[in-house]
Amino acid sequence: MRIEPTAPYHSAQDALRVLETVARHSAGVTDTELARRTGLGAERLTALLRMLRREGYVEQITDGAYVTGDTLRRLTSAHDREQALRDKLQHTLDGLRDSVGAAVYLSRYLDGEVRVTQYAAGPTTPAVNEWVDFRCSAHATAVGKSLLTQLDPGARREHLSRYKMARLTSRTITSDKLLLSRLESQPPTVPVLDLQEYAVGTVCAAVPLTAGSAVGCLALSLPVEHAHRLKHAAETLNRSAAPVVLSLTI
Repeated sequence: MRIEPTAPYHSAQDALRVLETVARHSAGVTDTELARRTGLGAERLTALLRMLRREGYVEQITDGAYVTGDTLRRLTSAHDREQALRDKLQHTLDGLRDSVGAAVYLSRYLDGEVRVTQYAAGPTTPAVNEWVDFRCSAHATAVGKSLLTQLDPGARREHLSRYKMARLTSRTITSDKLLLSRLESQPPTVPVLDLQEYAVGTVCAAVPLTAGSAVGCLALSLPVEHAHRLKHAAETLNRSAAPVVLSLTI
C-alpha cells in the first residue's frame, strides 16, 4: 500500500484546481470568481495565487484578473515539453537550495531503481560525494529510505533482495528485518533521516513527493557540523515542495 498523500500533494491539487479554472477563462478571471468556482477560502487562495505567480504559472493583467502564465504554456505544449519540465524543475531546485541553505535532490524510483534525476548544489552547499552508487545503497540513504517507504511491503523486500545491505559506516543498518520494521512505522508526514549512515560527515533528510502513480522524494544534505539545522531545513523543504509536485503533475 502506498503512503498517504502529504501536505505538498494537497497544495498541488488545490493549485491544479485554480489553474484549470484560469485556463478556462482566456480573457482572465478575478480572484473573487476563482474563490467561487474552486470553493477555496480567501486566505488559501491568496497563498496559492502568490505561489503560482512566483512560479510563472499565472499572470495578473492590468484589470487584476488572472490568465495563464508562460510556465504553464510551456509545460502544456507538446513541443519540447520534456526540456521545459527539466528547466522548470532545475529553477525550482535552485531556489530551494538557496532557501534551505543546503544541497537539494529530486529522486524517483524508476524501473525498480533509485535514481537521483536532478539536484542543485553550490560552493557553500556541496552535494554528497556518491562514493557508493545510490542504486545500491537505498538502505543507508534518506533518499532510498524515503522511496522505499512509498512501495508496498512486497516491493520493498524485492528491492532489498537485489542489493546486499553493506555496512557503509558504523551507523548503517544492515538488518533487513530492522530496516523493514522502521520503514513500515515511518509516518508519511515526517522526514526520513540519514544521520551519517551513508557517509561519515554528512546528514540528510528526505520528504515524499506524491505525483500521480510516480514514487519520488525531495531531499537535502548538510555537513555534519550543520546537523543542528537539519530538522528546520527539512521542515522548510517539505513546506516548499508543492511547486515540484505541481510541475511533475501537470
